[in-house]
Amino acid sequence: MGVVIEFKDVTYSYPLTTVPAIKNVNFAIEQGKFYGIIGENGSGKTTLCSLIRGFAPSFFKGELEGQVLIDGKPTVEYSEGDLALRIGYVFQNPFNQISGVKETVFEEVAFGLENFGVPVDEIEARVNAVMKLTKIEHLAEKNPFELSGGQQQRAALASIIVLEPDIIVIDEPTSQLDPEGTESVFEIIAAMKEAKKTVILVEHKVDLIAEYADEVFVFSNGELIRSGAKQDVLTDISLMEHGVQLPQMAILGDKLIQRGLKLDYIPITEQQAKDVIGKLISREA
Repeated sequence: MGVVIEFKDVTYSYPLTTVPAIKNVNFAIEQGKFYGIIGENGSGKTTLCSLIRGFAPSFFKGELEGQVLIDGKPTVEYSEGDLALRIGYVFQNPFNQISGVKETVFEEVAFGLENFGVPVDEIEARVNAVMKLTKIEHLAEKNPFELSGGQQQRAALASIIVLEPDIIVIDEPTSQLDPEGTESVFEIIAAMKEAKKTVILVEHKVDLIAEYADEVFVFSNGELIRSGAKQDVLTDISLMEHGVQLPQMAILGDKLIQRGLKLDYIPITEQQAKDVIGKLISREA
């Protein structure tokens, strides 16, 4: 798979600040993979998303050192329209994503396509398809501001997916949702993974990262302190010293090993825990 996003010695500071929000960051993101971004609050995760999308420094201003490259080209050399078509961005609070100028969910989802001059027939077909995918067809005539939090987040995802971007950046989409809303949103994210989109997800619910991600980046105090395959990163118990949450199953597995049980590996998902503990029981039976 080819590299679609690359950070080269990136340091970024917001205006009127003395401490960089992101410091000396280097990594490459490959096409079609799902990346989970984790770390304590204030570690630089949202800034990372803003840099990928080009909001920093173009909108937020500030000072950028190094290069953020999309398909080998610095983000500062892209027009806003080009980046908007290439990279979809879903905000933490869906309320901030709603345009406020459309009266129905259908019109809201279609808004971006209208701005890009897509023919009316194509708009209707694409909006209907994405509303079916995100399970919001029954909300088509509702006012976007009358939806629940989970419904608003699905509508926000639909308004991005309908643009058919190759890269989707999602910043803590479930932070304000209950378990049912979280599940509905992750069904959509799973569909994006199935469609081989490049997904970059910031999420505090690390058990969901363990379930869906291919690779994980860990940030602390603006620095990338660990990256790699999820199985390697999410079983690194030392990360907890940096305030990083790890999957419950990984913590359980580590405690079992400390008590002398010979697990084949440290699990990171519930299914892995069932498998590895089941094998242990079978051996000792």
